[in-house]
Amino acid sequence: MATAADGALSPVTAIALVGALGVGSQWLAWRLRMPAIVLMLAAGILIGPVLGVFDPIRDIGPLTGPMISIAVAIILFEGGLTLNFHDLRDAVVGVKRLVIVGAPLGWLTSTLALKYGAGLSWESATVFGGIMIVTGPTVIAPLLRTARLARRPAALLQWEAIVNDPIGALAAVLAFSVVSVLMVEGVTPGGATAELVIGIAFASIVGWAAGKGIAYAFRNALVPEYMKVPVLFTVLLATFAVSDYLLHESGLLAVTIMGVVIANANLPSYVELLRFKEHATVLLVSGVFILLAANLDFAALGALNLWQAVFFVVLVVLVARPLTVFVSLIGSGIPLKEQALVAFTGPRGVVLIAVAGLFGERLVELGLEDAALIGPLAFVLVAVTVVVHGFTLSPFARFLGLTGSSTPGVILIGGSKFTTGLAEALQKAEIPVLMTDPNFGHLRGARTAGVPTFSGDILSEAAEHRLEFINYGTLVCATDNDAYNTLVATDLAPEYGRENVFQITREKSDSARHQLPATLGGRKFGPELGYQALEDLVWKGWTFRLTPLSEEFGFADWRAAHPGSHLLGMLSEKGTIRFVDAGAEVKAEPGAQVLALRPPEGHEQPPADAKS
Repeated sequence: MATAADGALSPVTAIALVGALGVGSQWLAWRLRMPAIVLMLAAGILIGPVLGVFDPIRDIGPLTGPMISIAVAIILFEGGLTLNFHDLRDAVVGVKRLVIVGAPLGWLTSTLALKYGAGLSWESATVFGGIMIVTGPTVIAPLLRTARLARRPAALLQWEAIVNDPIGALAAVLAFSVVSVLMVEGVTPGGATAELVIGIAFASIVGWAAGKGIAYAFRNALVPEYMKVPVLFTVLLATFAVSDYLLHESGLLAVTIMGVVIANANLPSYVELLRFKEHATVLLVSGVFILLAANLDFAALGALNLWQAVFFVVLVVLVARPLTVFVSLIGSGIPLKEQALVAFTGPRGVVLIAVAGLFGERLVELGLEDAALIGPLAFVLVAVTVVVHGFTLSPFARFLGLTGSSTPGVILIGGSKFTTGLAEALQKAEIPVLMTDPNFGHLRGARTAGVPTFSGDILSEAAEHRLEFINYGTLVCATDNDAYNTLVATDLAPEYGRENVFQITREKSDSARHQLPATLGGRKFGPELGYQALEDLVWKGWTFRLTPLSEEFGFADWRAAHPGSHLLGMLSEKGTIRFVDAGAEVKAEPGAQVLALRPPEGHEQPPADAKS
């Protein structure tokens, strides 16, 4: 491993290590079905304070602080990009309450918890209490990704975290300005207030103007497609820098407003921009958590009174947060179960640690010695809430009935005899099924059979707001339109994972110029048969059958007993379905069931005209 002097890592090696550990932790968490933040914190602490392999200040130097600030700004901007007002719908009242009522109330309750729980002075408690308004989109996003919450509580948690992040930073600025007036000679209350108001107004104007400018340039083709992301990044950094120069931390507000403006501008390339920013955010969240955890000072943690720290965390998690949410949502019409889930879910993240460390140092410089405890208290709060909520959110949501089905369901795109028969077979196996088709008449057979249906385009805004997509984990595109199948599979593959999106075999065209690119679309579903061939088989009496496997009757035995059947998938012993494509190697354990399209009795060989 390349190192610099005195055993330090070279900056390039250090940054590569941070990236590898961050992304590696997220991948391992995905494999182990664990909260990613927990593994990232553990990895950072292990290579930092425990083993001493990596020290951000030593190995990266003075760029560590600016790197974290820029990363947090980009993370908040990406959060703003998700704030499309059309997505709020039934959560808009709750979000407004959590921001307008919850932010000031959270500031008050957090300040009281710090004063009487952690024993801080009023000055330090007021500044840190403002920062504690934030609940951390960097933590909420990974938790929501794995918890599969119902749409409204997920929206409440996500929007509150994103909007309150810059508000919390600005609350800390306001409190710090007041403390500065009280402790530093030559600063007048009027001057400090004017500076704050001007800074907030300027940050809002800069963010709004930057967002409008980007929207205008992109909509009117003033920027070529290949330069949109670089231009967006450059304007983002400029917006953050200019606003932050006038009032420190106001840049967070500016970039968040910029993201919200772009999100609601209805840009044609918005989805592509959002996906790229999501990918960038995964990298940045990973890196920032590793950096902050590796920079932890155990000596500073040792200065904390253990029982006071425990009492402080208990007050925040079990008193301050629930009180803030329940009071804010009085009369909102949101069910009590959803209020309870939001009330007892308040993990803190990157912004809290970064901003708390900054203002803790500034307060110490003003002569407040107890402010040295702000950084360690912030880290303890983040570590505890991340671990607690990371492991309890999913079970608690399931207990309240606010998650998707325990068994991931299947969405069948296209109404036909084939998809109706497949849906009935899946329902008999107790797998949730939804059938969609833009043509209402195509769903008549499914409705008669009792299959849940949605008449409309699966890619439409109506589908996004009316369907609980978290209940489904697999998509099968099986309409009579190959181009539409390919469009749906390509568009939804990033949401479901390409390994979970299937498409029936496309009809072969006599002309190569009419063929759709093989790189588009989903995985091949079942037999090498197109739409009409599959329909013909069902009309001729072929049926969908589930056959259990055992130690005595394995998959090879099933193959030998049913040589003419078309294998479609395997149902695991836990009740989850895994579709297979033609020619795929199948691993089947005893207890699993084989899902196949079987010919009528006495017709084990498929008819010649059914072969593609």
